[in-house]
Amino acid sequence: MTASVTQKSAISKPARAQDAPHSDASDASIAASALTLDALLDLTSAELRVLYETATVPKLTDARGDLEGRLLASPLLGRRVATGVRALARSRHFPWRGKSFTPPGASSSPYDGRGEGINRVFTDRNQWFRFDTFIGKSRAGDFDALQLDYDNAGNPAFIRIIKDEIRTLRPGLFLGQAYVALRGKTTLALYFALAEREPARG
Repeated sequence: MTASVTQKSAISKPARAQDAPHSDASDASIAASALTLDALLDLTSAELRVLYETATVPKLTDARGDLEGRLLASPLLGRRVATGVRALARSRHFPWRGKSFTPPGASSSPYDGRGEGINRVFTDRNQWFRFDTFIGKSRAGDFDALQLDYDNAGNPAFIRIIKDEIRTLRPGLFLGQAYVALRGKTTLALYFALAEREPARG
């Protein structure tokens, strides 16, 4: 059995202490603590939504530097199309490399203020589509998330309508939702993940 399949099964039946009380939230938290960036590719939109709702709010300073990205599931795509997109997302040829974050200065509160970031496309040197970061109410429920706001004059119109937000699965691993705001309606388009890069082994 592969590691990714093992991780997927852990979401529905995570290991926990025998005398621990049953809780869907605690189960998801235990599962999230063992997840990896690539393991998230095997999860459905429904499973990712459970993880997102039980994740935690990151501090503004938690997302910093160059984070590696993965495009995950989309509730708008059919199963066959989604399978092909996931296969491409696993490869090094996928155009989106991740996001780079610059948090606010040390004088700012962990949950107050604004930072900024940008996407890396094709290579780490190609940086497109700047966004501002701040903590705000999530579109997924009655909780907060780190918002990524693309609505600035430097971005083209088709990027400015994107509304990203991320929450923390475990330190260094973030699950995100990307929404599209069009004609007064905001629609969840896809899930994505970001992770700190592991240090190179020498």
